Amino acid sequence: MKFKTNFTLILISLLFINCKKEKEPNTPEEKLPTSEISLENATLIGDEDITTPYGKIVMEHNYITEGSDELFDALDFQRASQAYIWATPMVSFKQWQVEQAKTFNATKLGDFVVYKSLKEKRGIVTANLTTPYVINFLSLAEGSIKVKVPQGPMAGMFLDLWQRPVSDIGQTGPDQGKGGTYIIAGPEDDLSKYQGQADYVFQSETNNIFIGVRLLDPSPEFESKIEKEMQVARVDGGYESIRFIKGVDKEWSGTAPRGLEFWKLLSELYQEEPTRNQDKALAAMLEPLGVAKGTPFVPNERQKRILLEGGAMGELMLKNMQMNPRFAEPYWEGTSWYKSFDFTVPQITKDKVELDERAVWFYEAVTSSEGMVNPTPGKGQVYMTVKRDSDKNLFRADKTYKLTIPKDVPVAQFWSLSLYSENTRRNYDNGGTEIASASLDSKMEQLQYNQDGSVDLYIGAKAPEGMESNFMKTVGQDGWFVYFRLYAPTQPFFDKSFSLPDFVIVN
Repeated sequence: MKFKTNFTLILISLLFINCKKEKEPNTPEEKLPTSEISLENATLIGDEDITTPYGKIVMEHNYITEGSDELFDALDFQRASQAYIWATPMVSFKQWQVEQAKTFNATKLGDFVVYKSLKEKRGIVTANLTTPYVINFLSLAEGSIKVKVPQGPMAGMFLDLWQRPVSDIGQTGPDQGKGGTYIIAGPEDDLSKYQGQADYVFQSETNNIFIGVRLLDPSPEFESKIEKEMQVARVDGGYESIRFIKGVDKEWSGTAPRGLEFWKLLSELYQEEPTRNQDKALAAMLEPLGVAKGTPFVPNERQKRILLEGGAMGELMLKNMQMNPRFAEPYWEGTSWYKSFDFTVPQITKDKVELDERAVWFYEAVTSSEGMVNPTPGKGQVYMTVKRDSDKNLFRADKTYKLTIPKDVPVAQFWSLSLYSENTRRNYDNGGTEIASASLDSKMEQLQYNQDGSVDLYIGAKAPEGMESNFMKTVGQDGWFVYFRLYAPTQPFFDKSFSLPDFVIVN
């Protein structure tokens, strides 16, 4: 009897031990410690602790068990950075429109601002300081427009919100400087109903449009002629009198805002414009960030943080590509001079949207036209830019540099060298009050030429003795770059028998 009792106890003990060894249903196993691995070595299978730039991500049985918030933050941060690059052309343009209306009280259909003085032009991103601008912004949401363009020596364009040419005007436009009537239809209008009602009929992809002309004849008589003869109207209405807004001479800024103001402006634009097919993927990416169609821009604290971080990173990325363009080579071999515009007029090819190429230009500058993108001998304009000296070092504001411009620059009109701030991308503010403080050109009588017909121009902290007339000053830590413009470039530019040397540092 005693034997049977002991046997029973042993059997019960063995069964109990076996039960303990078996995993009870729905009881989680104790996780064995795993070593952390880098993102590039992650298999994304089973159990892994993965180190990423955004924090540690833990996977168990292929599920993410830690790091979900970090991944959402990474997702939205990356999207905000890329959205900044994508949106730069239209936000920059809209900023100009908003500030022009505020500074110059240009709010009506016929209000054209005439930019002449240094203060007026210094608000425009990379404006030229040699010829007057006549500028108007309009909305096609209120109806398509018709414009009478006078005959005469001027160059300009209609642009949509992406700064894409709807049509050139003047010498590089279909009227070839002979003048004509234009109708610009809105993106959702029926273009066919306007055929035959004007010399030239075009359709804009956006409601916001720009009309700008550069008067190549700077005389008061020609300006008066344009003011008298240029007319604008809604297609279904009568022509309105043009009002040239002149002599305002105020400081202002058209540089795209930083911080939440950038995204606020983008959200406002999103409400004003139809979404193009090529932009719908980015539109989807912006929704989790508080930028959505039909939704007020009221970001929460998390969205604010990510938008601020993403916008700053996006601008840093653009600055890097601006200084180190990886989609272009210097125009003249052995130099650091680049020809601006590394994209097509439509900004899209059969294979891709020219995202980086257009963003770099419209971060640094404004407007494009057929004559700017595709100049031909004797017509249009060429914009050459450089940001490094002959030793391939970036320009500094505390040093002085010399550029020797050879004689016989190949232009049918004139050339100019304009100085810009790397911070604002606007005409450099060095305290000067005259145009020559930030732009020197071949029409200026003050320039001193060398005996061989070349001319030495200086930019930097201090002018060489006796060369003040050929000098533009830099100040503080405001880094700079230049545009060398050739107006109506001739064949030696295109075949590269003419070239510019790099800037050299002078003591």
